Amino acid sequence: MAIDTRTFGGHMEQSAQERRQMEDLAKSMVELCVRNTVLEDFHAGRYPQSRAGDYSDVRVVTPNGEIPWNDLSRISDEEMKTLMIEVIDRVFTYLSFPEILGAIPGGRTWDRPKLDAALMKTVQRRLGQAATPSSTD
Repeated sequence: MAIDTRTFGGHMEQSAQERRQMEDLAKSMVELCVRNTVLEDFHAGRYPQSRAGDYSDVRVVTPNGEIPWNDLSRISDEEMKTLMIEVIDRVFTYLSFPEILGAIPGGRTWDRPKLDAALMKTVQRRLGQAATPSSTD
């Protein structure tokens, strides 16, 4: 789904060069702040094979019985908390020094980023709320 950023009050209008710089910054930020975190530890190890292709044929055996792979949480609450704390601290550090950390050519071989349709709905909603006078004005 292509999103025309001109419909957002000019908030996102930019030159091709600015767009490319932002794409490179996004890749660098994700590589440094998300990918190179404890997430790599969670990703390490063996992954099951599925003859069905959708993992409906994979089961995890536990002391309390089997859990179908598609019903299995692959990250615990404690692991998620650890990940979120690390990502927030890394994003904060990155945003504190973007001119230094953004210069790292992160994710060169990754696909070019695009605007996320679900998050753009939030942008639209918030821009609409900002344009609507409140009852206290």
